[in-house]
Amino acid sequence: MDSLIAQADALRPLSKRRKIIREGPVKGQKKAKTPAQDETSNSVAQHTSLPKSLRALDPSPEDVPKHAHITNPKLRSHLTRQSTQAVRSKVLLKDAELLLTEDAGKMEVEGEMDRTWRIDQAEIAKSAGQEAAQGRREWKLESGPYKSRYSKNGRHLAIVGKTGHVATFDWKTGTLHTELQLQETCRDITFFQDQSHFAVAQNKYIYIYDRDGVELHCLKSHIEPTRLEFLPYHWLLASVGNAGYLKYQDTSTGQLLVEHRTKFGTCNAMAQNRHNAVIHLGHQNGSVTLWTPNLPHAAVQLLAHLGPVVSVSVDPSSGGRYMSTAGQDGTVKIWDCRNWKGSVREWSARGGSGEVEWSAKGSLAVASGGTVNVYTAPTIHETFTAKAPPPLYLTHPVPHRPLVSLRFCPFQDILTIGHSGGLSSILVPGSGEPNFDSSEADPFENKKARREREVRGLLEKIQPDMIALDPEFVGSLAPPSKLTTAVNDTHNTPFARLPRLEKLRVQGKADETEVGKEDGGEGDDSGKKEDREVREKRKMRGKGKSMKRYLRKQRKNVVDPTAVAVRAKLEKQKEERRATKAAANGGGDGKKASALDRFKRSKA
Repeated sequence: MDSLIAQADALRPLSKRRKIIREGPVKGQKKAKTPAQDETSNSVAQHTSLPKSLRALDPSPEDVPKHAHITNPKLRSHLTRQSTQAVRSKVLLKDAELLLTEDAGKMEVEGEMDRTWRIDQAEIAKSAGQEAAQGRREWKLESGPYKSRYSKNGRHLAIVGKTGHVATFDWKTGTLHTELQLQETCRDITFFQDQSHFAVAQNKYIYIYDRDGVELHCLKSHIEPTRLEFLPYHWLLASVGNAGYLKYQDTSTGQLLVEHRTKFGTCNAMAQNRHNAVIHLGHQNGSVTLWTPNLPHAAVQLLAHLGPVVSVSVDPSSGGRYMSTAGQDGTVKIWDCRNWKGSVREWSARGGSGEVEWSAKGSLAVASGGTVNVYTAPTIHETFTAKAPPPLYLTHPVPHRPLVSLRFCPFQDILTIGHSGGLSSILVPGSGEPNFDSSEADPFENKKARREREVRGLLEKIQPDMIALDPEFVGSLAPPSKLTTAVNDTHNTPFARLPRLEKLRVQGKADETEVGKEDGGEGDDSGKKEDREVREKRKMRGKGKSMKRYLRKQRKNVVDPTAVAVRAKLEKQKEERRATKAAANGGGDGKKASALDRFKRSKA
């Protein structure tokens, strides 16, 4: 007790002892020991304080506006209370931001000669906490090679073997949801919006199962699928197969939305950009294409490798800015999705490159030969012309080949490797996102929260037409055209509707040197003639329509006295003009006299 009191700074020199106010006892009462006389509690309370969020009454901040100019006392007090609460919330938020440190928890070495890649998994698991060390596991399975897929919240894991072994389970608690032996070739697996449904790319079609392993649907329009991807905000299941067709299936309505013919044959590499929901495909001829549901052709096509593309992955930490590809030519390349002029970085992987995968914090895992190498974000994003690998952060040898799958667990520093001997989970410090948004993905959600999130996801479902390379165009205004109105136009007439002369004036190409008087001026015969021609053309509009022709035919048999009189008058005027013209030519009809004319006269 004496040592505790000494640590609490209760025993101090007399000159520095705190003054304690003691109230004298009242007559007729026993002398009671007040809290102020307890030196031990007073010394501990002096160095201890509650967090600001747990304090019952916090004094009002000084910089709160008082709203003294408002005469209504009820409204004034209400506004003052709101302002005080807003200032307190900002202070509490600033205290809470102390937990969101920028350091991602990566490994650091003490000496200059030490390297992080020399630290093995046994030492990392020993130095990590008890809960984090549970991520280091080995699953020995006989139906490999295996591929894996985590749910959106990172709590559940789905695995599929090439010979047909399928299982889903909660990897933290070890609770097995379902286990199936399909007895046929299976190539890929993916969860839907949560762990309640998953799809398996089997030998011929795609089959959908629920959490208990009951077969719900058979998608026969997806023939021989090789890769699967699920777009969570659009509720779309995308697949590509041996036939080379990229197909989108709407899981909320069950309709086959669209199918694109890639024209590049079998595709075994597929990834999605979580920032804009664009599908990236790697083909056998070394090209990489980007696809959206609303375009019948590839939005972007580039030649990435000299051989077939083995794997494609997109960096989620940079907002889909960087893409990594691995080819059978043994090279790994980093691409900038904003321009496709060339790779940002390129290096050769020892033993041939296999799968590539990005983590939530920008760490890149590359499976080459029998090892898995992990590179950190700052080095692989920098442009480097030499074909040298970036500094290695972590490496882990895997004796089982081939390595066919790499998956980072969301919100955990865990990397799951799928190989012929089963699955291996290793710890990669600093690769996972430590802070999660419970409205998007909550690892600790219950049944009610999952149901509410699913209903909200259906109500907020994004239409497939909004998928584009640049998602920022949604909700933005179209930029005004440089040539929108005429020079002296105040009605904002569109440029396309302007006459040709006005268009030339706006463009600065009009030649007005020979232009005489203005339109409509006195003595402007050319302008009047042009206006008359325009009126005649306008009058003739619609004369060739079927309705006009029908009405014209109906009017053929109608005898109008006025029209008959006008027609007779016109014929008479025409005859008079003809006679006048003949008389002006020398009499008669203007023809030369013939020898037979005398017989005509005698007959007359």
